[in-house]
Amino acid sequence: MGLEELLQQAQPHYGTAALVTGAACGVGALIVLLQKFNNHQKTKEKIRRARARRDESLRRAEQAVLQYKESHPMTDSALILTLSLSELTKQLQEGSLNPEDVFYSYLEKTLDVNKKLNCCTEILVDSFDQLQTVPNKKGLLYGVPVSIKENISYKNHDSSCGVLCNLELPAEKDSVLVEVLKRQGAIPFVKTNVPQGLMNYDCSNIIYGQTLNPHNLKKTPGGSSGGEGALIGGGGSVLGLGTDIGGSIRIPSSFCGISGFKPTVGRLSAQGVNGLYGGQKSVLTTSGPMARDVDSLALCMQALLSDDMFNLDPTLPPLPFNVQTYLSSKPLTIGYLENDGFCQPSPSMARAVREVKALLEQAGHTLVPFSLQNVGQSFYELVIRGASADGAYSFAQKMKTSPLDPSIRPQFVPIYLPVWLRRTLSFLLKPLSPRTSAMLSAFCGVGSVANLWKQHVAVEDYIKESIEDWRRSNIDVLLYPVIGPAYNFLYCCKNTQVCTYTVLFNLLNFPAGVVPVSTVTAEDEEELKHFKGVYQDLWDKSFKQAVTGAEGLPVAVQCVALPWQDELCLRFMKEVEQLVKQSRK
Repeated sequence: MGLEELLQQAQPHYGTAALVTGAACGVGALIVLLQKFNNHQKTKEKIRRARARRDESLRRAEQAVLQYKESHPMTDSALILTLSLSELTKQLQEGSLNPEDVFYSYLEKTLDVNKKLNCCTEILVDSFDQLQTVPNKKGLLYGVPVSIKENISYKNHDSSCGVLCNLELPAEKDSVLVEVLKRQGAIPFVKTNVPQGLMNYDCSNIIYGQTLNPHNLKKTPGGSSGGEGALIGGGGSVLGLGTDIGGSIRIPSSFCGISGFKPTVGRLSAQGVNGLYGGQKSVLTTSGPMARDVDSLALCMQALLSDDMFNLDPTLPPLPFNVQTYLSSKPLTIGYLENDGFCQPSPSMARAVREVKALLEQAGHTLVPFSLQNVGQSFYELVIRGASADGAYSFAQKMKTSPLDPSIRPQFVPIYLPVWLRRTLSFLLKPLSPRTSAMLSAFCGVGSVANLWKQHVAVEDYIKESIEDWRRSNIDVLLYPVIGPAYNFLYCCKNTQVCTYTVLFNLLNFPAGVVPVSTVTAEDEEELKHFKGVYQDLWDKSFKQAVTGAEGLPVAVQCVALPWQDELCLRFMKEVEQLVKQSRK
């Protein structure tokens, strides 16, 4: 057989191979498409079931409210809703109010607020039964309905953190905080919305949607405890529990015009308080109260810091609330700062500090300038690199089954790039946009266990140096700006850098709280037109766009103390609150 004949016989085989290869590729592509379609359908179905559970709980709550109102037509809900937490607990314990009237008044208001703001993920219908057997009339929170952030465990209910992979994994038991609330006579009755993955200060996720600001429906309530901020700011809850890892209690409190407190980490139990992933130790999270006024925050802390909590969680130091420190009237030496030198504050942020400083001086306190050192470097190298020590791998793994919500997409696109590409882009962008370059570099993580240990040492050194600066300045507490006013939608993810005003106190583990003191004026809006920023880069331009159009919205200040001086921080917050109220008379 000649060569020509062999080639002729071989040609059909080559053609067949090509056909088989093409068919295999086609089948493979079809399988991939079918898998994607199947996963998409599973995602849609999982979201549908979660929303159905929420809707059913809302329906049952509406039915329960209607039945109660029909059988108790004389209940003065309007009066109940105007009472402060202190007034409410006093009347409940005296018996001039009963828990049922209070509960159903707030449940009805919550349902009304949720229709406007989309702030609730589920009504805890178990609370209807708990209401019939409130165990402790002597408890500091006897008969008080309390809202809780979605990531705080409540038995038989999800703590999804706004991501699909955590749905339909109900908690086996209550968190320690929920258990202590119940033992103090409180009635946890609703869970509130969060951003997807909790790592953002907006409040939207693909499961429950976008929560709105109670003062302006075109603005975000902040986050990640944004559902709490919206519900309390809208009047649907008298007391709530949030969590804070970078400002997640303080920012929504600022945006929604309420008070919020981030205690020292380790003061309140973390058992049953869920994050997206565990093991990250550079920047620690803590739970804390959110309410309309500072006395409510203090009362909540006093109730939680009880033998009940210390027995349930023996890892905590058994330090009860120091009422004497909270009620002290001793003049204070107060550090203050208007601008951290890394991010220029909005006009209303800076004005709020100036006005409160003047009130404090008039009241006999001593005010001295103070600033934190190396704000930008600490933010990128200690906070972002520490929280992304694994190159953000853990976060990406948790999010891989969830489409990214538009409110976080720009913030986390870099974590899906290979680390080598992040490093390359960081190098190329350094002369053009130093802050973008630094962020990309920080998202690369630490690279090794040895480097992680070095990073932890750097955090410890920064805490030590900051406390030494504080001591040298001889200050008791610190008056500081807090992010505000409330942003337009889809800007939180573009303004991570402004979190230097809150997250450094998480890094330092300093207790910090927020008090509303003013509202945005027409003059603030006019001054904002000339806002340039420290770097005059895209980040500064984005911040200006975020806070535009905020006239009339709440403005707050931040009060800070050294670790474990939580009562002193609250006392300072109370002083600010009282002076502002007096100045308005």
